[in-house]
Amino acid sequence: MDVDTREGPRIGDAFGAILMACLEAGTEPGRVREIVERDDGYLDSQDAANYFLPYERWDRLDHWLAGRVVGRVLDVGSGAGRAALRFQEEGRKVTALDISPLACEVCRRRGVDDVVKGTVFELPSSAVGLSYDTVLMLGNNLGLLESRRHARVLLEALDFVTQPGASILGRGVDPYITDNPAHLGYHRRNRVLGRMGGQIRIRVRHQDMATPYFDYLFATADELRSLVAKTRWVLDEYEVDEPTYAVVFKKR
Repeated sequence: MDVDTREGPRIGDAFGAILMACLEAGTEPGRVREIVERDDGYLDSQDAANYFLPYERWDRLDHWLAGRVVGRVLDVGSGAGRAALRFQEEGRKVTALDISPLACEVCRRRGVDDVVKGTVFELPSSAVGLSYDTVLMLGNNLGLLESRRHARVLLEALDFVTQPGASILGRGVDPYITDNPAHLGYHRRNRVLGRMGGQIRIRVRHQDMATPYFDYLFATADELRSLVAKTRWVLDEYEVDEPTYAVVFKKR
């Protein structure tokens, strides 16, 4: 008889598995949790039902950003499709983009019309030809900027797929509004390693499965301004509900 001698979790689409489990459980709060593991062993979690919140339960900053959505929409890191569905219901053309195959399947099952599996760099030519007017990076998805180097590459890619005057509407967290010793120590370690203080390396866990580790960025408004300084994007609007915030980048 074969015996599983694997040490640690199997690597796979843990994030998508969480969303699918939540969908199949009815998307009610308290049924499925998302576990996030940082590379220093620190664990955090949130209710997976947050990825399915209807528009009336979005927070103030999400509503603030929703009022700035125009034209064709690219929802980067669409997750369960809460934003894509909202703006599709308004009659907008929306592309939901996520690297998780199961997240994409959840979006389709929930009724999102245009779902693409992959990254901004892998958008098919048919999608690029749409030239989006609004890019959504909700749910703290400004974290997908990852690092100083990757941020510039991603912003250039978003420049390529958007119209003149387009906007990036994003959510983030100021990492330095904390007194948690584990976070403060992690910031110091990052700086020693030449990384941005709020640049974290994490993976998502679900039961015996984990995603590969990936970089995710928490940055201040001043750090964001520095990241976009040599791109065609400028930080145009900024709204705060500490420690979280919403930003609008405008294409020059």
